[in-house]
Amino acid sequence: MTRTERLFLAGCALALGLGLMFLQHSPGYLDADYYFAGALRLAQGHGFSEIFPWNYLDDFASLPHPSHGYWMPLASLLAALPMALTGSLSFGVARLPFLLLAACVPPLTASLAFRLSSRRELGLLAGILAAFPTFQAAFNLTTDNFVLYNLLGGLFFLLLLSPNLFQSRWRSLALGLLAALMHLARAEGFLWLLLAWFAAALTFPRSPRRLMMAFFWPLLGYLLLMAPWFWRNFQAFAAPLAPGGSRALWLTSYGETFLYPASTLTPQRWLDSGWQAILQVRLWALAQNSGTALAAQAGILLSPFILLGAWRLRHVLAVKIGAAAWLLLYLLMSLVFPFAGARGSFFHAGAAILPLAWALAPLGLESAVTAARSRGWFDPRAFRLFRLMLAAVNLALTLALLQIRILNTPWDTSARLYARAEQALQRVSAPPQTPVMVANPPGLYLASGRPAIPLPEARPEDIPGLFQRFQAGYLLLEADSLTAWSKPLYAGADSRHFHLLHAEDDFHLYEFIP
Repeated sequence: MTRTERLFLAGCALALGLGLMFLQHSPGYLDADYYFAGALRLAQGHGFSEIFPWNYLDDFASLPHPSHGYWMPLASLLAALPMALTGSLSFGVARLPFLLLAACVPPLTASLAFRLSSRRELGLLAGILAAFPTFQAAFNLTTDNFVLYNLLGGLFFLLLLSPNLFQSRWRSLALGLLAALMHLARAEGFLWLLLAWFAAALTFPRSPRRLMMAFFWPLLGYLLLMAPWFWRNFQAFAAPLAPGGSRALWLTSYGETFLYPASTLTPQRWLDSGWQAILQVRLWALAQNSGTALAAQAGILLSPFILLGAWRLRHVLAVKIGAAAWLLLYLLMSLVFPFAGARGSFFHAGAAILPLAWALAPLGLESAVTAARSRGWFDPRAFRLFRLMLAAVNLALTLALLQIRILNTPWDTSARLYARAEQALQRVSAPPQTPVMVANPPGLYLASGRPAIPLPEARPEDIPGLFQRFQAGYLLLEADSLTAWSKPLYAGADSRHFHLLHAEDDFHLYEFIP
């Protein structure tokens, strides 16, 4: 790959990223809201603390509360850095690192494809696929982990292509450092340490001493970065990992992610739901995640070519580890965390494998065209034509999906609603330090700076006690985010605990009456 080709690929990603920055003026959804809100708190000097918890899984007792007890901190740290350096707390400044990372992913993917094929034209096509990543494109420039995971995963696979990888302690150490960064980005990222060990086991099957050393260096690299975070968690939660993630094992519906009190989420309660229900949920998640793999991860069009390319290079270590990584994530997000997995976590987690998938797709296309030519279907120029067609269709699909996700359904709808809700709160002279119960606490915090607690799945009789526990004074109900106990209230049912202060088509604001 030439420098000009790499600059071209980076330029394509930058052009798409700048367009997204022009169209998107807020994080857009709960996950990204949370990471950006956490970054604001860091940049303002509040450390890893929050006044906008988004669930009750770690049974917090008061606000402020230790942050990142469910989602990991790397995206927030990345967004906080430019805000702290410049003194500007704007969303545009927070996105600058993500713009730079997005520009790095296509050249990295091209390098990966070139290392796999030794063909510049295949590397260039792979880079173009990465520059216009279909379903992922809308999320590239918000404060989330997609481009971060793309980059870390691409570097991981590139390292696996190094000759005599585990005979170099520095490269082995780098694998562990990458696994740690992936864990700091997402909770399932620790699996990449296991994948590094699996790669070592495949490389040294008959040498116990060399295998032990090959295990040691990635572990050391992992602990160098993760040990400070484990220590922080010990101080905040008295455990190396926050309790929120472990309680998510015992959900029987997605709504229970917001269950209050979360202490009722126990293995026995999960078993009491019945084996039939447990099995049905996991079969449903397997089907949902299969659709995610074919459509969202592979961009619909690329699936057969990725599989053909993987089969063609099935003896290459990086491809073996990539296949193992995908299967491991698929099973984890379907059988262990079916609700989170089917509602987006599998799509998020798969971002680390996408650079390898984009690198394999041109090889698969070449195999398909070669097989067709052997039957006399195409002339020698066919592969060049199909490369251009694949790039063009991928670009068109990316632009069509951006039209659907950002323009047809305005990206900033949630932020605008919360801005109107803040105006309503100001009109009724709501004290800025009084917490508000709302479906998306980080989103309200970003619009108002107010503390907020999440709208829970709970028994109606538990709600007044929850308000009093956190000294909350207001309830904001959105038409499309209602729970069983809040639906009658939103419909106009009388309540001795809530007084309607303000109503619009898409939200109602209530005052809590003790």
